[in-house]
Amino acid sequence: MTEISFAAAELLFALVWIICRAVVSAKKRKFDVKREGVLLLMYVNLAVILRFTFFPMETVNGKIQPLLFDSSEVFPLRVNLVPFMNITDYENRRDMLLNIIGNITMFIPSGIVLPIIYKRLDNFLKVFAAGAMLSLCIEILQLPFSTRASDIDDLILNTSGVVIGYGIYALVRGLKNRKKRPSHAVSAR
Repeated sequence: MTEISFAAAELLFALVWIICRAVVSAKKRKFDVKREGVLLLMYVNLAVILRFTFFPMETVNGKIQPLLFDSSEVFPLRVNLVPFMNITDYENRRDMLLNIIGNITMFIPSGIVLPIIYKRLDNFLKVFAAGAMLSLCIEILQLPFSTRASDIDDLILNTSGVVIGYGIYALVRGLKNRKKRPSHAVSAR
């Protein structure tokens, strides 16, 4: 059995992020502080998603428990493809609501930041597809870990969070565009 600590996973994620950003900046021979700031928001959002989608919610003595990999426990895969079948399997209503609200909330920033970072994600369907793909990648990456399960509910809830985030982005963008439009003067007779 292999244990992957949260600190090790976050450190690896940070190193990969820094190397990728350095390569892109060197390739472009340009460093845009504003863009890197927005990308940093995406990094923080992805780090939070990494924490809550791969590592157990429960802590022991205030410490996040490690992600466990045991090759003998990979199969059978723990996958639920029936929507909303497991959503009520929680011991109490509080845990169920925490799961639903948490899965939605942690993806809201992705729906806001993705269209800012990637200008090609300029409409609802594109952001919806990008959010669904991000969530699907996470569900697939969870497959080999015996302490995790891939669930269609998570895909639905995560994608809903991205959609809500995009709605917030579109609303703010619409309000900004409305303020920029010149008001039409009343014509004199």
